[in-house]
Amino acid sequence: MANLFQSVRGFNDVLPPETALWQHLQTVAAETFAAYGYGEIKLPMLEHTALFKRSIGEVTDIVEKEMFTFEDREGDSLSLRPEATASCVRAGLENGLLHNQQQRLWYAGAMFRHERPQAGRYRQFHQLGAEAYGMTGPDIDLELIALSARLLKRLGLSNLTLELNSLGSSDARAAYRAALVEYLMRHEGALDADSKRRLQSNPLRILDSKVPQTQALLADAPTILDALDDESRAHFDGLQQGLQDLGIAFALNPRLVRGLDYYGRTVFEWTTTELGSQGTVCAGGRYDGLVAQLGGSATPAVGWASGVERLILLMKAQGVVAPSLAPQVYLCSVGDDARREAARLGERLRDELPGLRLTLNAGGGKLAAQLKRADRSGAQVALILGETELAAGAVQVKSLRDTNNTSSSQQQTALWPELKDRLAGLLCASNGN
Repeated sequence: MANLFQSVRGFNDVLPPETALWQHLQTVAAETFAAYGYGEIKLPMLEHTALFKRSIGEVTDIVEKEMFTFEDREGDSLSLRPEATASCVRAGLENGLLHNQQQRLWYAGAMFRHERPQAGRYRQFHQLGAEAYGMTGPDIDLELIALSARLLKRLGLSNLTLELNSLGSSDARAAYRAALVEYLMRHEGALDADSKRRLQSNPLRILDSKVPQTQALLADAPTILDALDDESRAHFDGLQQGLQDLGIAFALNPRLVRGLDYYGRTVFEWTTTELGSQGTVCAGGRYDGLVAQLGGSATPAVGWASGVERLILLMKAQGVVAPSLAPQVYLCSVGDDARREAARLGERLRDELPGLRLTLNAGGGKLAAQLKRADRSGAQVALILGETELAAGAVQVKSLRDTNNTSSSQQQTALWPELKDRLAGLLCASNGN
């Protein structure tokens, strides 16, 4: 019989055991953000469409083609968030977090873009990111890049390249834009259709074109680094010196631009060659004009975001294994009285051993069937409680994973008062401690 319902295209389920990788990533991320003094901000998924038109830019692909937008019953145009920075600024302004203050914030959650689904790029996808407000110097750019480097390292990821560029000040970008348009107009006939469309509306985005013919044409185009003003160059030089001081390798990429209009000065990406076309796993930069653009006072700002699905793909590709979430103990019971006592015993053991992962057999079954379930669950130890054990105030303790044929692999009897220490010893031994 065919399934009556299926998930919406590009909106995917995440199932065990893969959720263990997600939980591991989220735990490591939260710990890493806390290590740098960043506080979590939780943002709504739905915002007024005008927020993204004002922040991202009306002629970007995201606003023109990719947002999930609709009118509500009051006639307001609303959109599912395609990214979180605009929402973060809106929340900061609305709640008085940004004026004459320094803020270090991080977020995690689902984003939405109507793109063609492919590996690492879905219509509902997840990001985690960090943002800092109220600090002007290259030292905070350096901190955020160092934070991202530490997170990637703690996740066990390697063979990543940090690509770095500066888009300069608004005046520098205006001068560079004019020089770039002049160059591209001389070669307009060789441009792809999408780049021709962007030539007047958003020419810097042409630098990000993936069309080989256009990329070949850009090889001789002027670069933004040649157009930097003195202040932007000093900022960029300071960032590069800081990265060298911390031993963080980087590669200058003068063609690097971000897909959002609000970026200026520092932009960067962490890239990999192990995920095909989806090579960017973390990206960000400065957006000093965004707070004022959305109605606040001029406030320097910098941040980055990383796609969780791409990080998961890369973790899998590089053989990263998350800590197991399988049960450690499986509690079997035979007989009605034993079943009732097993429920109480399970709760008591969870109280006595915080963090213990214990699964209680449910649905009855003969002991042999329960032990098969215990084995399939991945548990290290099975506890067996029958009428005989119940009368004696004891349980049978059976190691399920010991292949060394030692005494610990034999089935043993433990009285309830000593069960806590017996389990702690067995689980510690099985973990190699």
